[in-house]
Amino acid sequence: MTKYLLILGLLAIVAIAWACKPTSDAYKTVGVDEFEQLISNQEDVVLVDVRTSSEFSEGHLRDAILIDWKKDGFMEDARFLLPKERTIAVYCRSGRRSATAADSLAADGYHVVNLDGGIIAWEKAGKEVVK
Repeated sequence: MTKYLLILGLLAIVAIAWACKPTSDAYKTVGVDEFEQLISNQEDVVLVDVRTSSEFSEGHLRDAILIDWKKDGFMEDARFLLPKERTIAVYCRSGRRSATAADSLAADGYHVVNLDGGIIAWEKAGKEVVK
């Protein structure tokens, strides 16, 4: 009986953890082609690279601004640089950091779109990267 209660308890913990996990409903994640189409409208969209400055210098998307997710003060920098009335298009190396950044930005009231697969997917699709 104790074994079943333990299993039931573990299942309950897993269910609660699942229900409490952050969702990506706060922002949208799109593939390379849709992201490219989105960022082509520079009047309505701000393109943000959330990688480090050394990663940025190795190559980035044209017209991207750098706001390093790993640095202290990311949200303060974002609030200073990013207008809330424009869509914020974010990317990183693989999509993981930018998803976390997108979640934070969306929670702060920004309309955010994240590049699925990051700059790796962008380059794999043969899209332009500038240095």
